Amino acid sequence: MNAQDIQNINGLQLLHRKVFGKEAEEAKVLRSDGSARKLYRLSGSGRTAIGVFGPDGDENAAFLSFSSFFRKQGLPVPEIYGSDEKAGVYLEEDLGNTTLFDYLNESRDAAGITDGNIPESVKAAYRKALGVLPKFQEQIKKGLDTGVCYPRAAFDRQSIMWDLNYFKYYFLKLAGIPFNEQNLENDFNAFADFLLKAGSDFFLYRDFQSRNIMLRDGEPWFIDYQGGRRGARQYDLASLLFDAKANLLPETRNELRDYYIDSAGIDRNKFMLYYPAFVYVRIMQAMGAYGLRGFYERKTHFLLSVPYAVRNIEWLLMHTEIPVKVPTMLDCFRRISASSYLRQFGAGHLGLTIRIGSFSFKNGMPLDERGHGGGFIFDCRALPNPGRYERYRLMTGKDEEVNEFFRKESSVEDFLNHVYGLVDFSVGNYLSRNFTSLMVNFGCTGGQHRSVYCAERLAEHLKGKFSNIKIELAHKEIHR
Repeated sequence: MNAQDIQNINGLQLLHRKVFGKEAEEAKVLRSDGSARKLYRLSGSGRTAIGVFGPDGDENAAFLSFSSFFRKQGLPVPEIYGSDEKAGVYLEEDLGNTTLFDYLNESRDAAGITDGNIPESVKAAYRKALGVLPKFQEQIKKGLDTGVCYPRAAFDRQSIMWDLNYFKYYFLKLAGIPFNEQNLENDFNAFADFLLKAGSDFFLYRDFQSRNIMLRDGEPWFIDYQGGRRGARQYDLASLLFDAKANLLPETRNELRDYYIDSAGIDRNKFMLYYPAFVYVRIMQAMGAYGLRGFYERKTHFLLSVPYAVRNIEWLLMHTEIPVKVPTMLDCFRRISASSYLRQFGAGHLGLTIRIGSFSFKNGMPLDERGHGGGFIFDCRALPNPGRYERYRLMTGKDEEVNEFFRKESSVEDFLNHVYGLVDFSVGNYLSRNFTSLMVNFGCTGGQHRSVYCAERLAEHLKGKFSNIKIELAHKEIHR
């Protein structure tokens, strides 16, 4: 415990005596992550309280004011036992030690889950939290005092530009991502114009993520909303579902997003028009924080979230569009997505999906619309063709009779062994570099026999050799 902690605890003990009649018997320093605030657990006589020292008086005032209002509205936030504005300290209700993030990781560990999936019990906890989120967002209409919002009363143009430039200076520049500064500034202005069209009639919690949701007796309680301000609904949902280290699968994010939309009773089309853009701006804000704390302040544990943020960016680039032209900004994201350097911080494993397919050269080669444009295309037309024989003509490379035909041909086995060697090398390399997508396609004349057989055999081979990959197998011609 350093001198600053001792000073803070002395101030909290004075407040504890004033509120509870005596000093606490024990004071323990708690982890406060990236915040400048210092947290302590004060205990004794069967009672505990969380003591907070906040060096910024305006931030303290926002938290205390919001807490008082939210409690009156019946929202699950900590009770404030007392505060000393001059000393910058306050005492709040102890909500325990389990955050939603802790519960997520503990549940995954207990279930032996390593692929980003989550147990149903964790999904239920997320749904409970998302069920409360609309109630927070409606507090502006219920008379919440936005005059205490810190540092801005709204997520307005100035607030947006702060976040975008935070990302530019603390992440892009420090990570060595090249860009044309004027062109990027032009894109940022256009992007801010678009975000502002979403409206700002709601309370924007600002840091609505799994570490700021406590679970007590299975129910969610909420902390760290002192940065809240007037803003759009989409931001907070993006904060929770694209929380990098939570590492939620896209399918889970989509399911929980739809649950929120239904719970809030809002217009889905209007919400979704702006939602991807708010996901981007939230990711930029978070990556700016990773860069500041990790690259600049040398607190390297913050960089452990970067590979997960990179994968989220990769997913956004593949699956979403924003209806505003920001080519330089998107080019920065493509460079981030393609960076081996940024994917390799820490020991996190993002998981590799190998998309294996078969096709007919007569109908054109497949494009890698969801990946990086890389991978393999193998030409199977040099192999013996069972399609020339009447008995096999209506069959495919999935039929046992066709498989037996190929097993008798040594040239097919030789061909596949060469394929296995090339693909195995790339899979091992991609896994070590935290790349998440590899495409392998096999083509033949009709796309029914040779290419299908080879694709099936490769999928079988990879499943047997690598335990930490996901296989997606698709045959372009045989399902027509």
